[in-house]
Amino acid sequence: MKIVETVKEVREQVKEWKKQGLTVGFVPTMGYLHEGHKSLMDAARKDNDKVVVSIFVNPMQFGPTEDLATYPRDLDHDAALCESAGVDLIFHPEPEEMYEKDFCSFVDMTGLTEGLCGKTRPIHFRGVCTVVNKFFNIVTPDRAYFGQKDGQQLAVIKRMVRDLNMDIEIIGCPIVREEDGLAKSSRNTYLSPEERKAALILSKTVALGKELAKTEKDANKVVEAMKKNIETEPMAKIDYVEAVDALSMEPVEKLEGTCMLAMAVYIGKTRLIDNTLINE
Repeated sequence: MKIVETVKEVREQVKEWKKQGLTVGFVPTMGYLHEGHKSLMDAARKDNDKVVVSIFVNPMQFGPTEDLATYPRDLDHDAALCESAGVDLIFHPEPEEMYEKDFCSFVDMTGLTEGLCGKTRPIHFRGVCTVVNKFFNIVTPDRAYFGQKDGQQLAVIKRMVRDLNMDIEIIGCPIVREEDGLAKSSRNTYLSPEERKAALILSKTVALGKELAKTEKDANKVVEAMKKNIETEPMAKIDYVEAVDALSMEPVEKLEGTCMLAMAVYIGKTRLIDNTLINE
């Protein structure tokens, strides 16, 4: 396994593979990797001849009050996990490698990016779309892998690829959870022991919503029941709980077709997300 820091090195390596007729799978990450990321790498390993993982904490997707400086980083740990998953190449650029000083080109999207996380993180998806587009241009993968935990991000990436005629297959992979149900996230490391316990309200509420949706098709009733459940946890503060169409991210009134019950909840100062698909 190689770790490289420049666009040039990635391009040279991928060109070499493509000359040999090999397929390339790509997993973009911000590092501090866990079993959720590994499940994406495992899927990429299964489907492709070669696997590239990017490790890059993208400054463009963090707002001025968000956790860019404190976002956890541990390249040695990440490299060991990548190696165990059979990754061939890690691309670990510095921000200066990805963004020239006078950088001024962005990939913007309307509609899908305005609700859910887009309401409270207005610049987030512009940063995500721009950096993922850049990675796709650099790595030129056949397939790219994203986790369903970031359900809105997955829908946004799929739409960007469709709208911009990118020749890449986007593959969504299931949420990976801790034994007690908490969705795996690099931000879980911010939680104190008490907060970690309190954070279980997210997965419990997602499970409640999924169960209710088996018989209740009124989205508002399901969402209200989910909100009430979260409010039973004193440490939890709701950012949003919504029922949306899984592809368009538009709010729905009826749980018909594939929908997503999605939430963002603050446990102390840590913002956590979770979701579940209905009628998938």
